Formats: sequence, structure tokens, C-alpha cells
Amino acid sequence: MTQIIQALGILSRLMLAALWIALCAPSVLAQESPIEPQDSETTESEIFKAPVIVDGDTLFFLRGSSALPAPERAERVQNSIIEVAEASESPTVDIAFEETELGIRIRADGVIISIVTVADAELDQMELDVLSFLHGDAIEEAIITYRANRTEQARVSGAIEAVAWTFGFAVFIVAILWLHRRIRRRTLAFVQGYLEDVETATAKSVQAEAIAALVRYGLNFILLVIFFLGFYYYLSFVLLAFAETRYFAQLLLTYLTEPVLLIFKGIISYIPNLIMLALISWVTMYIIKGMRVFFDAVEAGTFDMGDFEKHWVNPTFNIARVVVILIALVFAVPYIPGSDSAAFQGLTILVGAMLSLGANSVVSNMLAGLFVIYRRSTSIGDRIQIGDHIGDVVQIKLMETHLKSIKNELISIPNAQLMNSDVVNFSKKTDGSGLLLHTTVGIGYEEPPEKIEAMLIEAANRTKGIKAKPEPFVLWTALADYAINYQINGYSTRGSIIPKIKSDLHRNIVAVFNENNVQIMTPSYMADPPEPKIPAEHWDGHLAHETHEDADKS
Repeated sequence: MTQIIQALGILSRLMLAALWIALCAPSVLAQESPIEPQDSETTESEIFKAPVIVDGDTLFFLRGSSALPAPERAERVQNSIIEVAEASESPTVDIAFEETELGIRIRADGVIISIVTVADAELDQMELDVLSFLHGDAIEEAIITYRANRTEQARVSGAIEAVAWTFGFAVFIVAILWLHRRIRRRTLAFVQGYLEDVETATAKSVQAEAIAALVRYGLNFILLVIFFLGFYYYLSFVLLAFAETRYFAQLLLTYLTEPVLLIFKGIISYIPNLIMLALISWVTMYIIKGMRVFFDAVEAGTFDMGDFEKHWVNPTFNIARVVVILIALVFAVPYIPGSDSAAFQGLTILVGAMLSLGANSVVSNMLAGLFVIYRRSTSIGDRIQIGDHIGDVVQIKLMETHLKSIKNELISIPNAQLMNSDVVNFSKKTDGSGLLLHTTVGIGYEEPPEKIEAMLIEAANRTKGIKAKPEPFVLWTALADYAINYQINGYSTRGSIIPKIKSDLHRNIVAVFNENNVQIMTPSYMADPPEPKIPAEHWDGHLAHETHEDADKS
């Protein structure tokens, strides 16, 4: 009963919507184009006619007038046909025709059923006599069928048919429940069998149970849709087995069957476009596979592309793939359903506006990422400094660049910031000599400069990682108030361990100066203490002890 009430509610809403469109559409279309007489006549004929329906079967249409609207006239004819059909159980009907001033009157078993007028004949574009005969034949068949559907034999047959449909629906429910249980038992085993290697390769990051749950959800949803369709058609066929409910059954079948048939017809009519879309997809995939083979050959060194660096291979392939896909979309859009509609065009404009207004930073980072990838100042594995961050480049993405700091921290820097900042690259070789490392110490004026320079060069020569040639050299950077600032410079090609090299250099400077009893004045100096802060003999003993321990370890 609830289904029937819903069906009637939907029918009433459709009728109201049709009436609103019929009333409002002419005023809207009048602003765009002049109304043609043929269209107005068609609209008028659609409004002023109504069907005569008996037991869900449409017999014919009747025209209305201002005095007697079409729905009221059709209802009177329906009631007259039903009244005659219920008055007798005879398998035959006596149909008679009488000519009157208004038209041809049709009688059934002596009861006036309808009058076929000239307007009705004009509506159907037929002769009045022919149309009257057709109406009479339809009325006779409807009465005979109405009486036949209400005999005891027909009711027993309808009950048997309803029981048969009920039994079939019960079998259908059992099959659905069996499939539901089987899906629960077999899905996990099936998915595990196919994803065992994937779980091993991804260290169980891809869980077979999660995939199985998704598969079960999809299959159960399909079963739910099938169950709903089965119940819907079962209810419709049961109602169709009895004459009293056949009209509602036909309404239910119409509401579901017509949309499904329209969908299937649309799919069938859309097959040529689907073939074209499949062809475009196949050509696109073939081109992408060909590009993958080419770029793999470039990466392997089979093709020599001059200055094209290997770390450009994957980004270039990704960019080329996106370009090919965009070109394919341009060719495929005309074959997509609804692509020529105003709604689709408005949606594309809305999406474009949203992307242009809300993705400025994203686009800037993407463009900056392209420049970072293809400019030669930064490569994967380089030790670079960006602002306060120092680290090795481990990955250059389209949106950001990842650094691994010397403390093994992962630093993510947006590519726009990388483009707008000063980047110091410790790994790139400019003249072949390597990176010039330096540090500064302040030594008092009383010490001979030649001696200080020799000690600093000695400390640099003791430091592993600083090259012997070109030789280290010393610069005088400042004549301060209490000391001369000496800067020791040495070349190194090991940019990845600069902090370690500088630490060793500082250690060796302190060791050499203590060995020669020279006081380092940095950072500040007031006066010489009565005794050295670090006696030379203590330092020599400490060094000898460390050397002895190192020898024992070795």
C-alpha cells in the first residue's frame, strides 16, 4: 500500500510539473523566438485531451471543452464502461451506434457510453464513422475483458500466479542470502591469493583484509540493488495478477521499467561514442608506453641526448605523459555524455574559476618545481644550504624539495621558496679545485706572523679532507684591537662532510698552537694569565695517552 501511495504521489507531482511547463514554457520561449502556429496547436491538443483507462489499459483519448473538460469527460466514459461490465456476466456485449446532432452516440447493452464528436475526429485526423467504429470496438473488448478478469476461474488463476511469484521470490531471497554468505567466506581468500606478493613487496602496507572489505562492500551493494529490483518487480507482478490492482501494478512497472529501458537505449545508442572513447584511450596508452620505453633507454644510456641529465628522465616523462593525457581529453570531451549541455559547460567554467582563484600558491610551487628540476644549480645528492637549513637533496618533487639534514632530519621546502632564496651548493665543482673551507683565529701582535701562518698551514695539512694541492693559504682578515685575525683556507672536494672537516680543523689548530705555546686570542683577550691555561706538557701528555689508546685499539 505504501508503494501505491508513493506511486500516486509521484504521478500527481509529474502531472503538476507537466501542467506548470505547459503554462510557463510559452511565455519563456516567447522571449527567444516567435511561436509557430503548429506548435501552439500541438500544445493545445495535448492540454485538451484525456485518456479513457479501464483496468490499466488505455482505450482511446477524448477531447474536452470549456463546458466539459477532457478529464471529466474521460472519467464519465470510464464509469459507464465499468457500470455496464458489472451489470452482467455475459461473455458478449451488444454495441449500437446512433447518429445525433452532436455526433455518433455509442451504446453498450442499451446504456449510453459516449458520443464521438466531429472535434474528436479532427483530433485523431480520421473520419467520424471510422473513429466511432474504433471506439465501439475498444469499448466492447474492454467490457468483455473486464468481465473475464472477474470470474471465479480468473481469480483462482490470479491467486495461483501470485503464489508462484511468491515462491519464486522466496527462492530469489534464498539465493541472495547464499551469495551474501559466500561472499563473506570467499572474498578474503580470493584477495589474499592475488595480493600475497603485493603485501610482501609493500611490507604489508597494503593490507589484504582492507581490500577484501572494500570488495565485499561493493559486491554487497550490488546484491542490495538486485534485491530491491527483485522485490519491486515481485510486488508489481503480484498486483498484476489481480484485475483490481492491475492499474497500480502498471504504474509501478512504468515508473521503474521506463527509466531502465531509457538507460539501456541510451547505452546502446551511445556505443559508437564508447568505441571512439575506447580507441582514444588505447592510442593514448600506446603512446605513453612508447614514451616509457624511450625514456628508459635514455636513462640506461642507450640514447645519448647530450647534456640531458639522468635525473631529468622521470620528471620529463611525467610532464610528457600529462601533456598526452590532456590532448587525449581534448579529443575525448565531445564524445562524453552531456559534454555539449549548458550544465557541463557551466561546471567547467566553475571549476576553472575555483582553480584560478584558490590555487595560486599551488601553481607557483608547480612552476617553481619545474625550474628547480631542470636548472643545473641543484641535483639529487647535493649538499646545499637554504637559509638556515643545510642538508642533502634526497628528492625533488613538483611541489616541494626534500632535504636530509646533517642531523638526519627530513626537511621539506616548498619549491617557490627554493626559487626565491639564495642556495649555497657545497657539492658542485666550479673550477675543479673543490670547495674552499676557511676559519679565523685571532693571535696577539707579539707573535711572529710567519710562525702563525706556518702553524695554521700545519693544522690544515693534518686535517683529513683538505687537499694538499692546491696548498692551504692564510689571509689577514682584520687588524683588531688586541690581535691579528688570521684566516686559514683549504680546498676540499668532500662537501658532504664539511662539518666533520671543520671540526677536525679546529681541533688541529688548538693542538698545534698548544704544542708551540701560542695563546689564541679569540674571541676576546684582556691580559696574559700568570700561567698558561693549558700547559703544553699537559697537552702533550694527553695527546700521547690518546695516541697510545688508538694504537692499542688498532
